[in-house]
Amino acid sequence: MSDRKDLILEEVRNYHQEVSPEREFVPGQTEIWPSGAVLSDADRMALVEAALEMRIAAGRSSRKFESTFARRLKRRKAHLTNSGSSANLLAVSALTSHVLEDRRLKPGDEIITVAAGFPTTVNPILQNGLIPVFVDVDLGTYNTTADRVAAAIGPRTRAIIIAHALGNPFEVREIAELATEHELFLIEDNCDAVGSLYEGELTGTFGDMTTVSFYPAHHLTMGEGGCVLTSNLALARIVESLRDWGRDCWCEPGENDRCLKRFTYQMGTLPAGYDHKYIFSHVGYNLKATDIQAALGLTQLAELDSFIAKRRHNWRRLREGLDGVPGLLLPEATPRSEPSWFGFAITVDPGAPFGRAALVDFLEDRRIGTRRLFAGNLTRHPAYIDQPHRVVGELTNSDIITEHTFWIGVYPALTDEMLDYVTASIKEFVAAHG
Repeated sequence: MSDRKDLILEEVRNYHQEVSPEREFVPGQTEIWPSGAVLSDADRMALVEAALEMRIAAGRSSRKFESTFARRLKRRKAHLTNSGSSANLLAVSALTSHVLEDRRLKPGDEIITVAAGFPTTVNPILQNGLIPVFVDVDLGTYNTTADRVAAAIGPRTRAIIIAHALGNPFEVREIAELATEHELFLIEDNCDAVGSLYEGELTGTFGDMTTVSFYPAHHLTMGEGGCVLTSNLALARIVESLRDWGRDCWCEPGENDRCLKRFTYQMGTLPAGYDHKYIFSHVGYNLKATDIQAALGLTQLAELDSFIAKRRHNWRRLREGLDGVPGLLLPEATPRSEPSWFGFAITVDPGAPFGRAALVDFLEDRRIGTRRLFAGNLTRHPAYIDQPHRVVGELTNSDIITEHTFWIGVYPALTDEMLDYVTASIKEFVAAHG
């Protein structure tokens, strides 16, 4: 049987090479995507092998990925989820657990975040009956600052959740120190920043919890998927319970009695000896990933260093190629950081003789894909206008981002030839509108 599987996998490798030939880049015709997955023959073989073994639920690949990824990101525990959005939901929801006793967040408590970001960083705050407190960001880095966060701390502030913008770290050490000083929880949304460094340390290692996404646009992909990581074992246990229907039992799938006390518990008002596998201590969800996803994650993880290096190379090539172009504010790394870039943000100067829309239309006509800096100012969207929230300071830069900012890709499949075409196109447009 093993020999037959090996033959099948070898055929899969051959098939991958047949259907994935290197294509010639044709300027103006070949699509230059802003993001995307880079998938190899090893990825395709891993998916097929998991399917051949019918590992359709969470199992050994999931457990191996969790332990390997936790070590890589220097956290004690990692819990796979079905998406990065679910990871954020679990991380915020965990802060409301009764297990935390006096530190438990309650409806009406506040969490500080930024206005210029992606909804899934903010939605779990509202979904848990908590109040988002919005602060502004800097142009160039597209991150907020410790000073802004400090000014936003009020009597009901209990936590902070911020994403590292486009892979660029925010002032995470300073904000972590603020959190410690004021006894606040800190969640790092690391979905765009796997491998980024701040003062030589990995992002995702400063907060109480960190979240990651494995959507195809991100540094690693499982198709869909996400992860919550922490070194706080109490929080890890809460996350696991919430992810796995809210059950109190911690047996892996297929296990029956790891604690050797399965029929000796008495919890709630249940009868003594009620089966621990069916005792529920949280109002939870089923947000697990599958072994097929995790099998892909493992082969992707083996390529993480090369992916990060290529992202940094591509960002530098764009930055050097566009340096000095009038009318454009180019991105800057946060001081004392080494980003693992997700994208290359460009803000058109409001005083420039051309606008963002015209530049984006020009690029899109040349098959150069662009994206907005996510939601821009979230408080201006119909979903959030009537939601309870607090704003501290002016959201001036968030509004500028909404009107004038977009980003282009740096993901590993982009070649120097493609990037040079992007920079040449932008320069051509600016020169024609000067």
